[in-house]
Amino acid sequence: MSEAAPAAVREDGTVVGPDGLARCPWGLSTPDYVAYHDTEWGKPVHGDDALFERICLEAFQSGLSWITILRRRENFRAAFAGFAIDEVAAFTAEDEARLLLDEGIIRNRAKIAAAVVNAAAARGVRDSYEGGLDGLIWSFAPDPATRPGPRRLSDVPATTPESVALAKALKSHGFRFVGPTTAYALMQACGLVNDHLPTCTAR
Repeated sequence: MSEAAPAAVREDGTVVGPDGLARCPWGLSTPDYVAYHDTEWGKPVHGDDALFERICLEAFQSGLSWITILRRRENFRAAFAGFAIDEVAAFTAEDEARLLLDEGIIRNRAKIAAAVVNAAAARGVRDSYEGGLDGLIWSFAPDPATRPGPRRLSDVPATTPESVALAKALKSHGFRFVGPTTAYALMQACGLVNDHLPTCTAR
């Protein structure tokens, strides 16, 4: 039985998949990633609840692979009331105890507690900041004219001045588990920056 031909890697680091489309290399590592890469990652996300969900999931991802979180996302949504800010902010100690027993999510006490604290922080931002959480986060989106996308895989940073500033702003409002690296992953996932490689089909 003949072996499959190796995937073609382009100069910028994109990989041509079996369907003939070039993608960022991580986007071809699993079928789950193909769909996420093509339809979600880097696409603009708006709405306080939607952005709160991404903050929570990025925090849960800390120290783990994103695929672990992605495959449990529907479980997270069920466990955290669809990431409705007001509902999660009202979670009690009993709710946190329930979540610690939920095998469908990541049962990390500190991260679960942070999600509840972050809901209260998000509600505070919504009530005090013009444009709410959406307005706050998107105020840190860099000007594409001054921050061109990466030319090759090695150009993709782990943090940027904007992600450092975003993390600082979120922390000043009471958010937890939002360091500069997590903030930059949030910016990438929610479309504040476009880090798809130049010849990637999703760019």
